[in-house]
Amino acid sequence: MVLDALIKIKNEMDSTLTFRRSCREGICGSCAMNIAGGNTLACIKKIDSDLSKVTKIYPLPHMYVVKDLVPDLSNFYAQYKSIEPYLKKKDESKEGKQQYLQSIEDRQKLVTAISVLRALPEQPRVTAEHSAPSHVPACPCPQAYRWMIDSRDEFTEERLAQLQDPFSLYRCHTIMNCTRTCPKGLNPGKAIAEIKKMMATYKQKAATA
Repeated sequence: MVLDALIKIKNEMDSTLTFRRSCREGICGSCAMNIAGGNTLACIKKIDSDLSKVTKIYPLPHMYVVKDLVPDLSNFYAQYKSIEPYLKKKDESKEGKQQYLQSIEDRQKLVTAISVLRALPEQPRVTAEHSAPSHVPACPCPQAYRWMIDSRDEFTEERLAQLQDPFSLYRCHTIMNCTRTCPKGLNPGKAIAEIKKMMATYKQKAATA
């Protein structure tokens, strides 16, 4: 894998080479970078069998670079934090006193959505890095969807209200670059499309209230 080649270069040729890696199993997304023109994970990207070809490796595009192949993820995590990625209940008096039960069917809805954050390579494709800080850009929207469809969460309408501006949900033009790029075969573009459908229903409800 390309990650093995990078580790060999760092260990034997240039100890100053800097890159991130952790799980080496295609799960954490730490080794996300641009390899041979596409965003992917170095730990699951095979080295081209034609060794006469030059493989060009760059840090993730549209992000500030700290050093070598290490992008600055500060903005990404700030955007992720802004969607409040945790369960929220209207009545907090029972918090910690009982389990929040969920049916098998409701849990199944979350399986794919939970995995979206792991696939960091597609994020720069949909991240509005230079959006106003007061807005939630399109990048964290698939994760916001994960909490919106969680049957245990009671703040779906408030989460939808947070995305009601031209710099958030509708900054995504649904060209599906994120889905094509995702090395995990996920479909964050579909998640954003589902939020848009929920938003239409929410607006109708708000208009008649």
